[in-house]
Amino acid sequence: MILFTKMQGCGNDYVYINNDIEKVQNMSEFTKKVSNRNFGIGSDGCIFIFKDDEADIAFRIFNADGSEAKMCGNGIRCVAKYAYEKGIVRKKKMSINTMSGIKNVEVYVENGIVKNVKVNMGIPDFNTKRLQINYPKDVLINERFDILDTKLYLTCVSVGNLHTVVFVDNVDNFNIEKYGSAIEKLSIFKDRTNVEFVEVIDRENIKVRVWERGVGETLACGTGATASVIAGYLNGVTESICNVILKGGKIEIVYNEINNELSMIGTAEIVYEGKLY
Repeated sequence: MILFTKMQGCGNDYVYINNDIEKVQNMSEFTKKVSNRNFGIGSDGCIFIFKDDEADIAFRIFNADGSEAKMCGNGIRCVAKYAYEKGIVRKKKMSINTMSGIKNVEVYVENGIVKNVKVNMGIPDFNTKRLQINYPKDVLINERFDILDTKLYLTCVSVGNLHTVVFVDNVDNFNIEKYGSAIEKLSIFKDRTNVEFVEVIDRENIKVRVWERGVGETLACGTGATASVIAGYLNGVTESICNVILKGGKIEIVYNEINNELSMIGTAEIVYEGKLY
């Protein structure tokens, strides 16, 4: 029997497990079974939480197909809520270790319940060599590609995970499945990419649909929202503070031009808890 907590941030849902207690060994295979929405719990993946020597808490995240991701913006907000409300880390400012480094997080609490979480997402990385992108330039920003039957302009950035941002006129009517899958699997990406399709409403508001590597279209992605704003800022279409409207909700992204760091503010919710046999 394994105790689990189902949580979501803007509809990006994961199964959360305290692995110091449950001690799941084969996390990848476990995640594939548990994430199945017909025969398992149903989720975008699993997040395993454990104590850490370098930070207050740490986690590993696996997508529904069993592949491991380095970071998840919606996931880390839920990890902070989980750790605080369950008394694992009873601090409003905490450090969380991820596969992409230690992130500093602040929880905003009302009557013992975490209502919002602010995450320091760090400094965006555009270097194609570090991102393992096979491309002749040092950065890939607003570059034209022939994708299937159309021309699209791609911007690549990592904010813990690699994301490719594409600006479109009407994101609701855009064929996300067709082009998201094609971009994800472009040969220039060594380990595939996440894809965000972005419609600019105005300079302080954008609408985003997410094609997540190893999952498909999801309701939200925190790192994807962050990547969309910094891509918009670099391409001159958004301000440094911008609201990201996703299918599952809204996230605020702040880009600090002085220290080049990004922050994300959003909610985290517990859906239910249970026992898996």
